[in-house]
Amino acid sequence: MAVFKGAGVAIVTPFYEDGTVNYDKLTEILEEQIEAGTDSIIICGTTGEASTLSHEEHLDVVGHAVKVVNGRLPVIAGTGSNSTETAVYLSVEAEKRGADALLQVTPYYNKATQKGLIAHFTAVAEAVKLPIILYNVPGRTGCNILPETAVYLAKHVSNIVGIKEASGNISQIAKLAQLADGCIDIYSGNDDQVVPILSLGGIGVISVLSNVAPKQTHDMVMTYLEGDTAQSRKLQLAALPLVDALFCEVNPIPVKTAMNLMGRECGPLRGPLSPMEPQNVERLRKAMEDYGLELA
Repeated sequence: MAVFKGAGVAIVTPFYEDGTVNYDKLTEILEEQIEAGTDSIIICGTTGEASTLSHEEHLDVVGHAVKVVNGRLPVIAGTGSNSTETAVYLSVEAEKRGADALLQVTPYYNKATQKGLIAHFTAVAEAVKLPIILYNVPGRTGCNILPETAVYLAKHVSNIVGIKEASGNISQIAKLAQLADGCIDIYSGNDDQVVPILSLGGIGVISVLSNVAPKQTHDMVMTYLEGDTAQSRKLQLAALPLVDALFCEVNPIPVKTAMNLMGRECGPLRGPLSPMEPQNVERLRKAMEDYGLELA
């Protein structure tokens, strides 16, 4: 059974101006997402600035999300690391805190071999009972999960059940779908490729766009899965200018800026991420207005 179908939000982590986690604002954002029809919460991923959270903060944020959501949606905790030992630790602790599933990014910087990836992900999976979604984003990690590797893991490790595909390589994703033949759930990891990946048998998206447009992103997926491909395509194409603006600087700089433009008061970014360039803020503002989002 799939962890979720539809649109999962890769949610931001709000901070106070002093850089500490703003749990009150996180609660508000989680409630807004649930009310808007989001299908899953992905906490402490790339968009949540997990790489600059301490382990204690990371696990506290996961636990807080689990408590607030309270079983209404699946909460998927990002617990990946470039250290297998750390990934195991975070995964075990997230399971203790009630996460419903885990998102495991490829080890970054180390640039593991495919054999190394199999050993890494297997070690994490064997340490927990939760379902695991692999996260392939070679543009950020320098490490690509080949289709054959993903299929091997899905067939040989019972709780590796899905993959967030953010390689951007549609040919690779098509090969993955062909080799997998349904043995692994495929989620789009890029908001500009939701419909193309659904057309290859994908079942949803883990989305940055959902932070600012949760209902529209949910509808984009569900209309496709319900058979209205024309409406789904229309929603995908309408979102493209906004998606482009949300990625005109490295994620999550633009989406956190967008949240603040909407009055969500998500606070600053943690270094080394820096404030968005003024000309890109204006580009983002225009794209949001053109898309029909209400700004503060």
